[in-house]
Amino acid sequence: MADLFDISPPLDANLAVFPGDTSLTRDILSRREDGDSVTLSTLRTTVHLGAHVDAPVHYEADAAGIDQTPLDRLLGRCRVVRLGTEAGRRIEAESLAAALRVLDDFGGPLPPRVLVATGSYPDPSVWTAEFTALEPAAIDWMAGSGVMTVGIDTPSIDPAESRDLPAHAAVARHGMTILEGLRLEGVPEGDYELIALPLRLVGFDGSPVRAVLRSLPD
Repeated sequence: MADLFDISPPLDANLAVFPGDTSLTRDILSRREDGDSVTLSTLRTTVHLGAHVDAPVHYEADAAGIDQTPLDRLLGRCRVVRLGTEAGRRIEAESLAAALRVLDDFGGPLPPRVLVATGSYPDPSVWTAEFTALEPAAIDWMAGSGVMTVGIDTPSIDPAESRDLPAHAAVARHGMTILEGLRLEGVPEGDYELIALPLRLVGFDGSPVRAVLRSLPD
């Protein structure tokens, strides 16, 4: 039986979000315990919650919503790479390329999906802006190597204080897909099957996902 790694943080009111964004709340409209026929809840939250996919309209004007994201971007072979770097820094293309080359024995050519484990955002219930991001050149290098989906274990591929979002802009130039907010501690480096499908929210700028890695057959 294949090993499964759940790489999504639990979604509850304690989960930190970007300052100014909408935290998760649950309004309970009816309860079985109160004699109602069903328990019924209303969910209110940012769509950039926990493990989530950014839609192009999140960082580009007049771009596609999350319902138009190709599902094969978020379903299929991926590679997990671990890069220890100082919190608050950006991962450079040379460092990423070197770390991925070390893993060539796991699967030969680079899969079209790469998940970067930085370990710089260890507690999803505690907001910190001092997380590791990606240099735009690292995005360019991945795109040139055939990568179409980039994931990371931080709230963003750009630094928290960034306003021009150069890594997001690099993703837009190459027509790539972004997966953020992953939990990759305890996941060995190597190749897996990624399953991280977004909700079909028409026109929305993102969607939470239940991101899962499944070990590949020997």
